[in-house]
Amino acid sequence: MYEELQALDSIRINFSEGGLVALNITLGIIMFGVALGIRLRKFKTLFLKKPKMILVGLLSQFIALPAFTFLLTIILKDYITEGIALGMILVSAAPGGNISNFISSLAKGSVELSISLTAIATLGAVILTPFNFAFWGGLYIKYAHRVDGGELLRTLEIDNLQMFQSVFILLGIPLILGMLFAWKYPKITEKIKKPIQTVSVVIFLLFVIIAFAKNFDIFILYIKWITVIVLIHNALALLTGFSIASMFGIKRRERRSITIETGIQNSGLALVLLFNPDIFPDSLPLGGMMFIAAWWGIWHMISGLGLSYFFSKVPLKHF
Repeated sequence: MYEELQALDSIRINFSEGGLVALNITLGIIMFGVALGIRLRKFKTLFLKKPKMILVGLLSQFIALPAFTFLLTIILKDYITEGIALGMILVSAAPGGNISNFISSLAKGSVELSISLTAIATLGAVILTPFNFAFWGGLYIKYAHRVDGGELLRTLEIDNLQMFQSVFILLGIPLILGMLFAWKYPKITEKIKKPIQTVSVVIFLLFVIIAFAKNFDIFILYIKWITVIVLIHNALALLTGFSIASMFGIKRRERRSITIETGIQNSGLALVLLFNPDIFPDSLPLGGMMFIAAWWGIWHMISGLGLSYFFSKVPLKHF
């Protein structure tokens, strides 16, 4: 497995500059659409009356998941490459994914909690995503070289300021604009909210599918192993959310939403950041990182919908 994946790190994904610009715009529209569902009044009420749920959700997503992902990369070190490990850490450092609110509603979870966590996590990601990736990614590289023996040949050199700016532009600004629009024009918001959310997610999926299609030969070579790795990682993310929420005594409806918020990651953000040479230079093993982020973008929708179907069929009193 390791030998087959080694060549993946040095591969460069074929994706045009125009396509990347369109992907950036799509991600911004997705976040704008998510923000249209946020009501400041409900958000304020939830945060003031039930802050524990918010804090547990953030703990699960930004502290527990990156830490557990790091441990998973250590466990799998003999089977995965450096690029794949860093890709897993980058995805775990991202905020919740754009369809988590929809999946929470299907799972009969707390949609208000899901939306509130999405908003706070997205704004928090401006600082926490660069920090978590730099910290845990740097730690992995040091550990990997120490175990392999010899001197440290590579350090994790990324432009944290540029990543901060990119995350703010891609997530923060559309989120703020969407919240302001929903507050100023509530009637229009109700009409356009669902179409924007649906169309933007479909467009994003098409981008990922096109990216795979343009790199079909590479995709066929490595997809079986990437699928196994992403499946394990995504299962860990979902289990992390469920376990942390259970440990802190969160009620079942809210626990479902925290589980989904932790297991549905914004891999689109990770992918867009990886295509930015000002953040991630060619000296890093970008091939493995990009493949992990891209396949996460497809798999977490499948697993999220599957989990929501299970939750919807199980009464809250049982699970």
